[in-house]
Amino acid sequence: MMLFCFLWVPLFYLFWRSLNDESALEGGTWALLLGTIAALFRYFLGSFVNPEGFGLSRWTSACIDVVALPAALPYVVCVIFALFRLLPFQSNFTNYAFLWLIPVAVARSLGWSSQNNPILLMGAPVLWTAIVVGMGFLIRFVQNGWGWMMIPSILGVIALPLAAATSYWALFAQHTILGMGLLVVCLVPMVLSIVFAFMEKGH
Repeated sequence: MMLFCFLWVPLFYLFWRSLNDESALEGGTWALLLGTIAALFRYFLGSFVNPEGFGLSRWTSACIDVVALPAALPYVVCVIFALFRLLPFQSNFTNYAFLWLIPVAVARSLGWSSQNNPILLMGAPVLWTAIVVGMGFLIRFVQNGWGWMMIPSILGVIALPLAAATSYWALFAQHTILGMGLLVVCLVPMVLSIVFAFMEKGH
């Protein structure tokens, strides 16, 4: 399970890159550097929230320490970089987010290895991927200026990390139906993005 957590993100990134033919990746060096700093900072600092039981503190921990924030933070940085013109607004933020997340996944796999928890070591990386690809899929509607889709897309960008954190919390608390249902919902944008990428590549 530790190996899954260690390898899932970089291997999925390679798969994702195989679907995208961009020759250059804007901000790739910054993504790896900032992701490494974030991973080291979190590794040595420890958890921001002390989860107790299966209530609000556990869900808050899922949002801040485990699932939502680690995967969504690269997009926050991308938006800031785009506002200050350090990245083009039309950049593929998904690639940037994956590069950021690789050192984070490596550090988390080492830090979580002693717990031997499949929901943590396998569920969290899959949910990170769902957030990264799903948010990128929704942000693309905003980047392309599709007015009628902008408000639902922005709401989806906000809701997706929260739904992923809730899925993790529900699985951890053994609310299996809720957890699996939310997991499927979180995976839908990612699956659509992969299908569309295959269709574009086929043309």
